[in-house]
Amino acid sequence: MDEETPESLEALEARVMGEIAAAADAQALEAVRVAALGKKGAVSLRMRVLGRMAPEERQRAGAALNALKERLNAALAARRAALAKAALSDRLAREWLDLTRPPRPEPRGSIHPVSQVTEEVVAIFADLGFSVAEGPEIENDFYSFDALNIPPEHPARQDFDTFYMYRTEGEAGEQRNLRPHTSPVQIRAMQAQGAPIRVIAPGRVYRCDYDLTHTPMFHQVEGLAIDRDISMAHLKWVLEEFCRAFFELDGVELRFRASHFPFTEPSAEVDIRCSWEGGQLRLGQGDDWMEILGSGMVHPKVLQAGGIDPTVYQGFAFGMGIDRIAMLKYGMPDLRAFFDSDLRWLRHYGFAPLDIPTLHGGLSR
Repeated sequence: MDEETPESLEALEARVMGEIAAAADAQALEAVRVAALGKKGAVSLRMRVLGRMAPEERQRAGAALNALKERLNAALAARRAALAKAALSDRLAREWLDLTRPPRPEPRGSIHPVSQVTEEVVAIFADLGFSVAEGPEIENDFYSFDALNIPPEHPARQDFDTFYMYRTEGEAGEQRNLRPHTSPVQIRAMQAQGAPIRVIAPGRVYRCDYDLTHTPMFHQVEGLAIDRDISMAHLKWVLEEFCRAFFELDGVELRFRASHFPFTEPSAEVDIRCSWEGGQLRLGQGDDWMEILGSGMVHPKVLQAGGIDPTVYQGFAFGMGIDRIAMLKYGMPDLRAFFDSDLRWLRHYGFAPLDIPTLHGGLSR
């Protein structure tokens, strides 16, 4: 044992005790503990050679090492408590409050995160050449479903998914619904502007759903770009540029997975690379993926419904939840809190009214 570890137990104890006393913070103290008592620490290495000793020698050496471990653990605990006490004293010294001073008036007014994120999205897509299109929130079946190539038997057209405003018996007029997506705005924009066209359609939408990540009313933004030579490559570039700007990360990586939507062909769901290490979401790193939006090339029947010749023009479309990307960017765990009218929540997540998002000045100052 002495040949393999020439340092005596007394010298080892004196050295480690000195390192414990000199540790200036919890991180340094943990490094000392690992170096001494970790799996590859000095004491642990000595414990490994006990099996090669004679029984009497092993008994003596084992008892001495166990006693040493106990003394080192006691010293580590004492030093850890002293560091914690010193840190608390320092914090109390820095965070004192003079109760005799008159209170400062509390600033009033803030921007709701949905409004903030909507402005961020508009600023980014405006820089990419997209204009903003708007439309009514009460729609008919043609704009909500027929023009989007959604067949009558599709589940999205059933009462359990869409809010309908039924006619009473004998009442004339067409059946209306609260729009389940902002896609009707795209149809109206195509009919009004024709091609080429580049628009985004942010706004409120309504669906029969309510849980941690779904509410009956939420916010979407959909994008549409139509021209003669547009391809999936343009879609991929636009979405990558948007994610880099919105999440304010240079290393954003997206993954396109084949999917099916009635209004696009081919269709793709888009995932963003992320990490859940330690229970904390980090975008742009790690080995996990999180779905953030759906996209694809506009179906020829949708182009026809919008009054555009699909033999001449083609384009892409995408849609994402504004509330969802706000949750991802700003770490908001429960979508229902967006609509609780809780001033404490708004004071925590709200934004100053004059902090208008700009690409050159910063989106989320």
